Amino acid sequence: MTARFDLVIRGGVCLTPAGRVTADVGVRDGRTAAIGDLAQADAAAVFDAAGLHVLPGVIDTQVHFREPGLDHKEDLATGTAAAVAGGVTAIFEMPNTNPGTVDAAALADKLSRAAGRAWCDHAFFVGATGGNAAELAGLERSPGCCGVKIFMGSSTGDLLVADDAGLAAALGCGIRRVAVHAEDESRLKERRGLVSDGAPAAMHPVWRDVETALRATRRLLTIARQTGRRVHVLHITTADEMALLAQHRDIATVEVTPQHLSLSADDCYENLGSLAQMNPPIRAAAQQAALWQAIADGVVDVIGSDHAPHTLAEKQQVYPNTPSGMPGVQTLVPLMLDHVAAGRLTLERFVDLTAHGPARIYNIAGKGRLGVGHDADFTLVDLQAKRTISNEWIRSKCGWTPFDGRDVVGWPLATIVRGRVVMREDELLGEPCGEPVRFQDLLAA
Repeated sequence: MTARFDLVIRGGVCLTPAGRVTADVGVRDGRTAAIGDLAQADAAAVFDAAGLHVLPGVIDTQVHFREPGLDHKEDLATGTAAAVAGGVTAIFEMPNTNPGTVDAAALADKLSRAAGRAWCDHAFFVGATGGNAAELAGLERSPGCCGVKIFMGSSTGDLLVADDAGLAAALGCGIRRVAVHAEDESRLKERRGLVSDGAPAAMHPVWRDVETALRATRRLLTIARQTGRRVHVLHITTADEMALLAQHRDIATVEVTPQHLSLSADDCYENLGSLAQMNPPIRAAAQQAALWQAIADGVVDVIGSDHAPHTLAEKQQVYPNTPSGMPGVQTLVPLMLDHVAAGRLTLERFVDLTAHGPARIYNIAGKGRLGVGHDADFTLVDLQAKRTISNEWIRSKCGWTPFDGRDVVGWPLATIVRGRVVMREDELLGEPCGEPVRFQDLLAA
């Protein structure tokens, strides 16, 4: 009997668990049904992938879309459109919206807003506060929840768990891995006087210095071990933190961002001003070199974009009153492919950091692997394509990128979400089809 598929991706170089294989991929009912020679199969649709690499769908586990909020802010429709335009098939959104996602009603509202509007699959973090620790164990088991997020230092929004008692209370409730923004709030307050109104944005890494990050990460690891809780430490920026985290691999996983890997304080503040402002800050080239070494050493588990799309008008205010954060979900794939082209990491390591790693850390069900039975999520890339990142290409509502004008080698040519081609050659296709991400921890709930 002739095999029948909804879609056959023909002739691409597939990044499978067995290695690189030139093969066809057959998709049925939103899942990968076969990998091999499918020349004789019947297919409702065929995608010619000759000359392309077929990767497991990229998962961006740190974005901030800000919805609900003001009309000019990013929302789930525009944010996920930017995601699929950049080759991302699933996103995890952070809870520092207005109001914050800190209870069951807010989480349900997020899922409702995503239905019929999100272009890619999605899940939402619940934010820890000074008053909701007792509810976190229940909240983290809600459908569509990827886990709990803790802000140890002030950033955009008002979610904050600054002291050790609050941190221990939050980590002591629940069992799923907790994502943490580790900057020490007391040191931030002590050093705030170093930056007066009108100071140059180059003061950002002076105010939020290496010790601010290291002190928080050290405190976090101590309390995580006391409470027996696994943690995922976000956007690490320093050599000292990487050395420390390497000693705690049993309880801590590590994220870095493309921005920290691609921008350097040696010139970015001079060239970009507050457009380069994010928390933790872009640091000097020596710190960036330590991040790349940590990738090579296997200390880093995940690349996340920390997409935070503030408007140009907001960014043009007087520092330090300018908001921290920059858009990144759409540029994650081309930036990292350019690093692959430059020899800073292999394509296999890129796949590990953007697909295998997220699935492993968060126990994602059915994603993160190009294998039979898994969701048919694929990022199809041309490793030889030479393109220029531009503000005009950005689909985020903010309309800008700090990488405007940057030439790259490697580009996402298509995004496929559960067997549906939602982006091809920079054009969005069809209608939003995103669904909540499933987690192995919750399948029996």
